[in-house]
Amino acid sequence: MSHPASSSSRRPRPWGAVGAGLAAVAACAVCCAGPLLALLGGISAASALASFWVPALAAVAVATAVGAFLLHRRRRAAACDSARGPVDLGLPTVGTARDERAR
Repeated sequence: MSHPASSSSRRPRPWGAVGAGLAAVAACAVCCAGPLLALLGGISAASALASFWVPALAAVAVATAVGAFLLHRRRRAAACDSARGPVDLGLPTVGTARDERAR
């Protein structure tokens, strides 16, 4: 024998909570959409700008490396070049103490 379902035996459906949850999701999407789109737009603009700047920066890096190599080569050549002949070392002479005692 089956009992007819009464209004007290049925579980209430939480349509109010589901509606509030959907409204919260929609509000969050609307609130966060602007900053997320701005972030994605900024990233794409930076990558578009970098596509032009990266080759220029590579050219600057190559020019700097060549300049550093040439400067190092010039300094090394100047360091190896030495003057021929006697070099004054600036040391005191040996006979100065005897010369002063003789006076």
